[in-house]
Amino acid sequence: MLLPGESHLTAPEARGFSGIDTWVFDLDNTLYPHDARVWPQVDERITLYVMNLFGLDGISARALQKYFYHRYGTTLRALMAEWRIDPYEFLDFAHDIDHSSIALDPGLGVAIEGLPGRKLILTNGSRRHAENVATKLGILDHFEDVFDIAAADFVPKPERSAYEKFLNRHGVDPTRSALFEDIAKNLVVPHDLGMATVLVVPRTIDPFRESFEQEAVRAPHIDHITNDLAGFLTERVAPALAA
Repeated sequence: MLLPGESHLTAPEARGFSGIDTWVFDLDNTLYPHDARVWPQVDERITLYVMNLFGLDGISARALQKYFYHRYGTTLRALMAEWRIDPYEFLDFAHDIDHSSIALDPGLGVAIEGLPGRKLILTNGSRRHAENVATKLGILDHFEDVFDIAAADFVPKPERSAYEKFLNRHGVDPTRSALFEDIAKNLVVPHDLGMATVLVVPRTIDPFRESFEQEAVRAPHIDHITNDLAGFLTERVAPALAA
């Protein structure tokens, strides 16, 4: 865990950033803080979709949604597997949110722009959602491309095939890349493939997410932990690259 007042943590045997030429970022709860209130809106829209699909009340739909999430990794995957819904319709519905609470983040933009090499977004969400959010943050132009859930054939992280499809699609050498991600289990396969891994956790407890989704987990597959992405890129990555 991060200690009080501590923003970054690096494991003793952590993979460093020397030689990294591809920088890969998850989107939700990684590139923006939870007070941007993006994910709570998406989560509520998914609940509403489940309510409408099955004719359930809100509490029952929420319980079913969480069951799907824990069993299948995403609600979308469950609904595709068991009810053969249209995934594009689901994604359009889930990501029809208000973006006004997302603040421009010039510091993050400068930090990402300064990274040498390629920058890519790897998300379990849709391309449109990623582009909308990244545009509001003022960072979209720094990224070469977005690899979304459709590009992964709707197989979500942390499934190995999702990462392999990403690496193959973009010709990424995992041993020369770093992944920034907010859920610890989503870093297991990338680390196994040879990527440097950075777990991004919230600065304060996010009441809209489960505890395991925001823990500063110390584990062999996590090289670095930070609760300040822009600060980490400036204070830890940039000096390592300059050394």
